[in-house]
Amino acid sequence: MEVVHFVGAVMVLFDVVMVVESPAEIEVEHFVDIVAVLINVVMVVKYATEMEVEHFVGVVVSYETGEVIDCVDIFKQPTFDHPLLKNYTMQYAIVSLPDGNYNGARATINLWNPTVVDPEGSFSQIWVAAGPDEDLNTVEAGWMVNKGGSFTGQAEIFTYWTSDGYKERGCYNVKCRGFVQIDADFLLGSAIQPVSTYDGQQYDIKVEIKKDMYTGSWVLSISDIEVGFWPDDLFTHLRGPADAIDWGGETGKKVPDGGPTSSQMGSGHFPSEGYGKASYFRNLKFLDDEFNERDPENLNTHVTRPECYDLVLNEDPFTTFGVNFFYGGPGISA
Repeated sequence: MEVVHFVGAVMVLFDVVMVVESPAEIEVEHFVDIVAVLINVVMVVKYATEMEVEHFVGVVVSYETGEVIDCVDIFKQPTFDHPLLKNYTMQYAIVSLPDGNYNGARATINLWNPTVVDPEGSFSQIWVAAGPDEDLNTVEAGWMVNKGGSFTGQAEIFTYWTSDGYKERGCYNVKCRGFVQIDADFLLGSAIQPVSTYDGQQYDIKVEIKKDMYTGSWVLSISDIEVGFWPDDLFTHLRGPADAIDWGGETGKKVPDGGPTSSQMGSGHFPSEGYGKASYFRNLKFLDDEFNERDPENLNTHVTRPECYDLVLNEDPFTTFGVNFFYGGPGISA
């Protein structure tokens, strides 16, 4: 077993130990969830020695210094209120495709290892969502550096889901009954090695979430490999098509101080620096209500604080990168 696989397996086992250390307090209804986690641990151990995990990418490069900018929350959206980041102020640089019937989304995402202040998080991902904020259903995937809830503290592939607006139902990866992993080539929660370098070698990864037209499940593929799926019976609104898709970056900062944060998004550099320096999403696609793959048009752009993190969109589908955008930034610079 390679070291990165061992770390991932230990992380999942640690979660199990934390759950069962006080068995007298476990309610019967949670027993199924514990069994589901244990089954995933068994699958990890079974296949760990057979894995030939694709390594993707480089090193973290610091951003240039400048004036201090106060990154405060000015764009609160329950859609992105991750339960692991409760009581955090959130910053976004995203593009959105709202108000439709969508059966899937994909993009190729540039891989980096941004500097993140403990216990904050930095996410680069796809959201597929349906329903009102108070009862929101989402399936999500991408990469993150999550100092608040990760064993590695480095860039790692992740999944997430919720069926009740991030209240009680939902979790990352296989930490509860929900996402079903069917391929062991990707060990969710393990550090990505290597990652892109500033003005050097660039690496990216194709992420796709689409609805199975026969089973109704939402299927996750990484680099064209089906990694797993979210069964449709987890959801209410996502039992049918999604009504919104979002692509982009998010960072989280703890309150109540509400002060600035130097956690980076993407590469930690502004999108104006371009390829090799700023992080990107390329070849954005979606599946319409008849499962036809299409280029998104008339995307909405949401940037909460362009002095901290920004986004530059190119909707021309005929470029090498297709519909694409550069995004991210350093947070505060001092």
